[in-house]
Amino acid sequence: MLKDIQSTGKKDTRSGFGDGIVEAARSNPNIIALTADLAGSLKLNQFMKEFPERFIQVGIAEANMMGIAAGLTIGGKIPFTTTFANFSTGRVYDQIRQSIAYSGKNVKICASHAGLTLGEDGATHQILEDIGMMKMLPGMTVIVPCDYNQTKLATMAVAEYQGPVYLRFGRPSWPIFTDLNQPFVIGKAQQFSEGTDVSIFACGHMVWKAIEAGRALEDKGISVELINIHTIKPLDEEAVLKSIRKTKCAVTVEEHNVIGGLGDSIAQVASRHFPVPIEYVGTNDTFGESGTPDQLLTKYGLDTPNVIEAVEKVMKRK
Repeated sequence: MLKDIQSTGKKDTRSGFGDGIVEAARSNPNIIALTADLAGSLKLNQFMKEFPERFIQVGIAEANMMGIAAGLTIGGKIPFTTTFANFSTGRVYDQIRQSIAYSGKNVKICASHAGLTLGEDGATHQILEDIGMMKMLPGMTVIVPCDYNQTKLATMAVAEYQGPVYLRFGRPSWPIFTDLNQPFVIGKAQQFSEGTDVSIFACGHMVWKAIEAGRALEDKGISVELINIHTIKPLDEEAVLKSIRKTKCAVTVEEHNVIGGLGDSIAQVASRHFPVPIEYVGTNDTFGESGTPDQLLTKYGLDTPNVIEAVEKVMKRK
């Protein structure tokens, strides 16, 4: 039951990254952290304190940072590049494609302040296209954890993973509801509830919104199967198909454009193997704007009532 999932507090997912990279670096001397003038925003202060010789301040030169990271892998290092999601992708897509993805370099592209919940910095910083951009790169793994604990575990997991990774997380303080003792397995979906009426697939901050919606739906007698797709690529197709074969309909929930994101990945699997009605909760071909995270999620249709509405709509289409 989704009512059994409770928040144990609030903390930003970027702090999960900061704590995770320190823990990983303590056991792996090859881990290097690079930043483009955003060490504080990416929560690297403890890393800098413990491993000053493994920290590289590139300055506001993101393209150069990607090139340096690619070069470091040749010597066996494991570079973690850090900046805002907009600057981690849109600004440096050519460098990622040519220098990292094309040759399968073992670079971990760590992107904070993703989506609308960046808030007041506005549309120029609120990238909503990055999941699509990164999942289209051959060989790129794309991970979007849902809370502080899962981001910490994901950071530690990608340190052990061979190959390029895009790790997406955020700025705001957010409910903590996953277990630090639960293993994080790249490419393996996390199921929060079993249900028979509708499948909800969510990622990132929106998993909590989906949990809130699921509780309300359960109160209405709707049986919800909620699955956290923390790894967008490679997608856990087995988990997706097992769920939709049971429920016969799905809702996808993401802090991203509905064009090119999680929803598109779910729809591709369904269309190939088991077509079902699908409704999408995400931004609709738009840029963001300045505002608080909650204001923006509500205005752009990414709040709990929007998930409930999508479920009720898709169930009528079965």
